Amino acid sequence: MAVQQASVTLVQAAKEGDESAFELLLEPLLDQGYRLACAMLHDHSAAEDAVQDASFKAWQKVGQLREGSDMRPWFLAIVANQCRSLRRTRWWSVLRGETPESASAAPEDSVLEGIELRKALRSMDEAKRLILVLHWYLDLPLEEIAAVTGTSVHAAESRLLRATQELKRRMEAHRGRP
Repeated sequence: MAVQQASVTLVQAAKEGDESAFELLLEPLLDQGYRLACAMLHDHSAAEDAVQDASFKAWQKVGQLREGSDMRPWFLAIVANQCRSLRRTRWWSVLRGETPESASAAPEDSVLEGIELRKALRSMDEAKRLILVLHWYLDLPLEEIAAVTGTSVHAAESRLLRATQELKRRMEAHRGRP
């Protein structure tokens, strides 16, 4: 309860323009924001830029954070939107080409599976990939996934199930299994 009260106090201070309070709230979220951006953009440099831009937007919009809302899903939604915006730009398609996956001469099975998983994820629809990354990679609960994606908890759960089933089918097809 004391931690939650401290967070509410920090949010209120940030809304009033206290930069250090905002930094204290944002700093623990930057790693998750970066991991989300990397998963969406597949480019470390672009992910860093997206998180930096999202952080600035969050600072500009901190006044819009609803009373009692958790900062993590709010910030991760801003990161996801920033990544979507970046991918929609004309320059993204010009600058970003398909990079070949590198493999060593005698790769381990786990390395190959990781490459197959990344390829399968990249071939999926962006919305499904986002749900999978939020759940399996960032380990967010369904309530926060719903907040990030702007859906109900039930819709997030249904989308997660469908996306997981599609990923499983893609992985099995890649391995030549029924």
